[in-house]
Amino acid sequence: MVEVKVNPGICGLNSNIKVESNDMQNAVIHIESECGKIKKMSQKLKEVDGFKECFGAVGDCECFKVGVECGLHAACPVPTAIIKGIEVACGLALPKDVDIKIENN
Repeated sequence: MVEVKVNPGICGLNSNIKVESNDMQNAVIHIESECGKIKKMSQKLKEVDGFKECFGAVGDCECFKVGVECGLHAACPVPTAIIKGIEVACGLALPKDVDIKIENN
């Protein structure tokens, strides 16, 4: 099982994503979050085809489609974090942290 912890920034509504795959293609997703919109997303996004999710175009990914349905704003990092977890759970990428640093000079 792969675990991805998301500190989304200024909203402060943390999410914890767990992804597992028994066949290295289909991914089962479990999401816990302090955000109501992400909680709604967790009810709709339970299992995806990892190949389609990780190799498809941004607009074609279930993570983003469900995010739109649940009212996430464009800068929310959670859908991308889910996809990163799917990559690792399906053996499509090695685990490596992702950083976004913002400076206002």
